[in-house]
Amino acid sequence: MTADSEGTPDAAAAVDTGIATYAELAAVGPYGVHPGHALITMVEPHPGHEHAYNRWYEDDHYIAGAMAMPWMYAGRRWVATRELQLLRRPETSAVARPVTAGCYLSTYWITEGRYDEHMKWTVGINKRLNRDGRVYQDRTHVFTAFHDHVATVYRDGAAGPRDFHALDHPYTGLVLEVIDANGPERRPELLEWLRVRHLPRRLAGSPAAMVTVFRPTPLPWDRMSYVKQVEGVDTRLTLLWFLQQDPREGWEAHFAGLPEEVAESGLGRVELVAPFLPTVPGTDRYVSELR
Repeated sequence: MTADSEGTPDAAAAVDTGIATYAELAAVGPYGVHPGHALITMVEPHPGHEHAYNRWYEDDHYIAGAMAMPWMYAGRRWVATRELQLLRRPETSAVARPVTAGCYLSTYWITEGRYDEHMKWTVGINKRLNRDGRVYQDRTHVFTAFHDHVATVYRDGAAGPRDFHALDHPYTGLVLEVIDANGPERRPELLEWLRVRHLPRRLAGSPAAMVTVFRPTPLPWDRMSYVKQVEGVDTRLTLLWFLQQDPREGWEAHFAGLPEEVAESGLGRVELVAPFLPTVPGTDRYVSELR
């Protein structure tokens, strides 16, 4: 090629350099299977936009804005019908205002030790998607945060799927629980109480096979403007209960009393207990049941 070929040699060299960089990045650094980090995002489509939002997120954003990114290795979407929204506790929540807000939940696992690399990519790709008109605007982020994994508690010990399987295993329900410790200095004590006493007792005989526990991290300064900064990064814990039955079955027995039990510990306050069903990819199942 000649130098007057409209910069083609330079462009080809840039592409070659980028490909080489991929090989270099893969050759070093952590590459385990454990969910060291998570993105947990609960969103409310604006009234009248439920169908369009669902199709945009599932057909485009779930892939281009999440699963196609480096080090994000598993994902799953969940939905709360109106019936499930009305089961939420407590009535006054610091997370969801009103407590019924946020009918779609997306959960993603990120490889342990790869948070910084993933964040660089996610900020870059979402800025590009926004410029290209591929970000759906008629929705509100109710609860969106990246998290660090701090514990997983299993009902059946070593039997059954592990936490790194959780978003691929066909669980039939999920409960999102958000707890605020009574001050930053109490969060380690709250976590220990959850891990050693509360969760093992609650899991025994329950429909939940495991609970994963995370603490939120601040969003980067160059995040998209429509996503608010994370609240409670010094006090909050986010729990995901993975269920082997519909969350409506046995709700009162297994989950409705969680806020009272945490309050009795004196360690914190439950700000949200919210049940969800898994979406059915490629369909609009449940869209008509959101309002």
